[in-house]
Amino acid sequence: MTITKAVTDVLNCTIHSIKSVIPIPLQISKPSMISNAYYHDSIAVLIGMTGDIRGRIMIDGQEHVFAQIGSAMFGMPLEGEMLESFSGELGNMIAGHLSTQVFQDGFSMDITPPTVMSGNSKVSGFDKAFRLPILLQEVGELTIILMVDQNI
Repeated sequence: MTITKAVTDVLNCTIHSIKSVIPIPLQISKPSMISNAYYHDSIAVLIGMTGDIRGRIMIDGQEHVFAQIGSAMFGMPLEGEMLESFSGELGNMIAGHLSTQVFQDGFSMDITPPTVMSGNSKVSGFDKAFRLPILLQEVGELTIILMVDQNI
């Protein structure tokens, strides 16, 4: 499998996963490549990918975006520790669905438990990553960062 095919498949499956999990109308922008460190400033969920496709996926957004997604999914506002817990679970749902989609395409992929990062942080240690902006109608933006290991 080439890195190009792996990235294309994972990006397509990520889009499908997000559309399946998040019950809010959304618009997905064109992905772009990033090669420098990535900075986030609110909440991000980091999940490792193992198997045929190895790397990490990060879901980054402002607290109010995760809170409104939680409200849309569960009918109640979330804040504090509940919001952080929900953010990790949302990442888990998206990555789990992604893993299932990739498997249906003929690849083996498992995910690691989510790591929730709050506040400002810098993510580095990757050669190349892909940024996928997602605009949620009347809510705000989530950014998916897909870091795929080169030695696939």
